[in-house]
Amino acid sequence: MELVSVAAVAENGVIGRDGELPWESIPADKRQYRNRVANAPVVLGRRTFDSMRGDLPGTHQIVLSRSEREYDVDTAFHASDVSEAVAVADSLGAEVAYVLGGATIYELFQPHVDRMVLSRVHGEYEGDVRYPAWEETEWRLASSEAREGFTLEEWVRRSAA
Repeated sequence: MELVSVAAVAENGVIGRDGELPWESIPADKRQYRNRVANAPVVLGRRTFDSMRGDLPGTHQIVLSRSEREYDVDTAFHASDVSEAVAVADSLGAEVAYVLGGATIYELFQPHVDRMVLSRVHGEYEGDVRYPAWEETEWRLASSEAREGFTLEEWVRRSAA
């Protein structure tokens, strides 16, 4: 199974501020993101899951949490760590699972993801959450497409290529 990290990242690495995006909504980015993850399970932290309850992404949500283990959503599953999250996605028959954050989840999964799909939001923003750093020599930029308000980049881990 392939693990893919998906994030919107400002030029200075910021991905959030006070639990929200620090930039104005970019509808084209939201559409491509929602379409990308629509038919696959997604992995996310409990706070990110809670922030999306009104419009949950993916076919199933695998929620990493040390505390909360039950959810009032039929499509949500609990996982306590990376290996358990991968096992849950495997049990769902997934060929790909998308990692949606927050910052701690991105950090935990960074050594394990095969691809990163990053919406590089134009500009630098103040924020309290950043996308984790990665060793660029371990990755190959497979595609880069300029779009209105952001550039969509797809990175592939060299060992997975």
